[in-house]
Amino acid sequence: MTQQDAKKDESHEHIASAFDRDLKALNDLMNEIGEKALSQLRAAIALCDEGGNDESQDNPNTPAIETRIATIIAGDKEIDNLEAALNEKVVEVIARRAPMAQDLRSIIAALKVAAALERIGDYAKNIAKRMRVILQAEKDASNPQIYAMGEMVCAMLADVMTAYRDIDADLAMAVRNRDVEVDKLHTDIFRTLLSQMDSATGAHDNSTNLHFLFIAKNTERMGDYVTGIAEQIYFLKCGTLPDDERPKADKSSSPKS
Repeated sequence: MTQQDAKKDESHEHIASAFDRDLKALNDLMNEIGEKALSQLRAAIALCDEGGNDESQDNPNTPAIETRIATIIAGDKEIDNLEAALNEKVVEVIARRAPMAQDLRSIIAALKVAAALERIGDYAKNIAKRMRVILQAEKDASNPQIYAMGEMVCAMLADVMTAYRDIDADLAMAVRNRDVEVDKLHTDIFRTLLSQMDSATGAHDNSTNLHFLFIAKNTERMGDYVTGIAEQIYFLKCGTLPDDERPKADKSSSPKS
């Protein structure tokens, strides 16, 4: 090997090493966004189950309901800032490295996954805001069905972020298929709340039930965003999006059969 060839190899190794560091920085940002979005979602969904049962009255180390809601709302800005930092890093990497093939797919996927996580954060904030209004009107209001649906979405989000970290297409597709159960539960919740509003029955007044309807829809939409992340992982691993139609079972906009 000539001295010139040796210098070329050393240069290529340096570029590859620098690109690996760039990808690691992107992945670190993505993991941080994912962890924050999951934390936000769990905190927001917990409000739907606990209602006005403020544990801070019994345990001084537990934040009051209003403090928790304010923390969720403020936390959304953190996700926005992290997504902005990731977008800037992506632009920098593309400009400096001109990635191709698998490397380019990983960067495109990162942009789309970060955008989905940012939207999940937005929905979590919206749920917290609606629960604030609900609890101001009805101190003990809760909806265990929405909480159960939210727990399903939380589990899906945790698993899909594991799939992203490991580039595990099989796990990603398994998460994608679980969204059907979220759709089914959303349909049940939607019809139950509409029935209660129509007949003026149930534990809550129509204003509260209307907010719960929006919270249920927000939760169902978060499940859709998780499935979108799963499809990006499949794209990252396989180079194409899944060729089968995404399973859907949301019948809330269809006549009851």
